[in-house]
Amino acid sequence: MIIAVDFDGTLCKNAFPAIGKPKQNVIDYIKKQQEEATIILWTCRQGILLKRAERWCREQGIRLDYINKNAPSMIKLFNGDCRKIFANIYIDDKSLNAEDI
Repeated sequence: MIIAVDFDGTLCKNAFPAIGKPKQNVIDYIKKQQEEATIILWTCRQGILLKRAERWCREQGIRLDYINKNAPSMIKLFNGDCRKIFANIYIDDKSLNAEDI
């Protein structure tokens, strides 16, 4: 199981470029899932802003397996590293489930 989780507006309230207040329900879900799943931080943050987000995640107890990168097992499976991050579950405050349209 691979979970890709967004940062701003998802793990924390959106206060970009600052880091907003934690969204504890999402943090708790990710922490519970990280025992069995690969966790990918899937964010538009870059540079120092990304480093701050990484540190914040560690402080919350979130173990990140990858950051804006595909898991090596998926690169091997698909015989290449596509730009789209592969995940079984995407968690994002801007999401819309296509099945609900």
